Amino acid sequence: MAKYRKKPVVVEAVQLSADNILEVERFIGQKEIKLDTSVAQDKFGDYKDSVRKNGRKIDTLEGVMTASIGDYIIKGVKGEFYPCKPDIFEASYERVGEE
Repeated sequence: MAKYRKKPVVVEAVQLSADNILEVERFIGQKEIKLDTSVAQDKFGDYKDSVRKNGRKIDTLEGVMTASIGDYIIKGVKGEFYPCKPDIFEASYERVGEE
């Protein structure tokens, strides 16, 4: 039997909170969200309420997963996204800087 060490990898991540849902959407790739009308703002308000209550569905390489408030959303080395519970994230990653 051989022993292996996981290669160090730097990833981008954001922690989903009740207050940063727009930031998360932009991080995941929804860069063209426009909230320039009251209808758009109302619809996005409804969406935020849904995410706060039910979490954010994320298409991952393993299928659809749900990120709950407090979970981290990680951008993997191939550009894929996936959620990670805070305790696992904090045990596995340390901050190395900001973009």
